[in-house]
Amino acid sequence: MQQFILYRRVSTKEQGESGLGLAAQQRDLDLFLTTYAEVPFEVIGEFTDILSGTDDARPELTKALDLCRKTGATLLVAKLDRLSRKLSFIATLMEDPKVTFRVASIPMASKIELHLYAMLAEQERDFISLRTKAALAEAKARGVKLGGLRPKTEARNEAIQAGADASAQKVAALLLPLKAAGKSLREIAGALNASGVTTPRGGQWSASQVMRTLERLKAG
Repeated sequence: MQQFILYRRVSTKEQGESGLGLAAQQRDLDLFLTTYAEVPFEVIGEFTDILSGTDDARPELTKALDLCRKTGATLLVAKLDRLSRKLSFIATLMEDPKVTFRVASIPMASKIELHLYAMLAEQERDFISLRTKAALAEAKARGVKLGGLRPKTEARNEAIQAGADASAQKVAALLLPLKAAGKSLREIAGALNASGVTTPRGGQWSASQVMRTLERLKAG
């Protein structure tokens, strides 16, 4: 009988955000189990952390992985970034011969695809951080006072718009092969969301956003 260990993670900030809360993760886990898991299956453990995905010292994840190694059960997470936001952490898990994990929102993804998704997500987060810092520095140089929320928001929005082309190039390595493989816009959006890659504004992908990015890549 196939055995699963369920792991959920939220940060304090994410608890109330749509698509990232515990209830949404549980929905995705349940969908995977009822649709993709071999029957019969058994859930032998459930663990939840309320910590950042960049923090490797998560006590409940440690317990979940220890149980995986002892029992041979498969660790199941809703999205790849729920497991970790760090490529190095995910790569290390992939090399652990006693750990197997599946991602509910991309149920058929291979190890190579999961590694690619993690790599692109990390690159996107790094780029967004650099872009925001650059925009704030430019705003400060123009004499904008950054003590309030509005100037900061305006600077970030300006940077997001200015970096739209660069953002499209960031996801091209994932988006274009999926398009070439005949995936629909909705399927491509789902793959990007599952990998933790965000839109230029830091949100979730939709079919229309994928279409606009494809058009931007084509125009470029």
